[in-house]
Amino acid sequence: MGRHADLVRAMARKAKAAKLKADGAALDDEHRREEGRRLQAAARQVEAQARSARSASGR
Repeated sequence: MGRHADLVRAMARKAKAAKLKADGAALDDEHRREEGRRLQAAARQVEAQARSARSASGR
C-alpha cells in the first residue's frame, strides 16, 4: 500500500476513535471512552510512522 494511503487510513482511524470517545463521554460510558482513547493512541502511532516513512522517501 502507498505511503499516502497509510497516512490517510491512520487519520481516518484517529477520527473514528475520537467519535467513539466522544460518544462514550456523552453516554457516560467509560468503556467506550477508554476504547476511543486506546484506538486514538494506536492511530497516532501509525500516523507518525507513515509520516516518517513519507519524509524518509524524500517527499
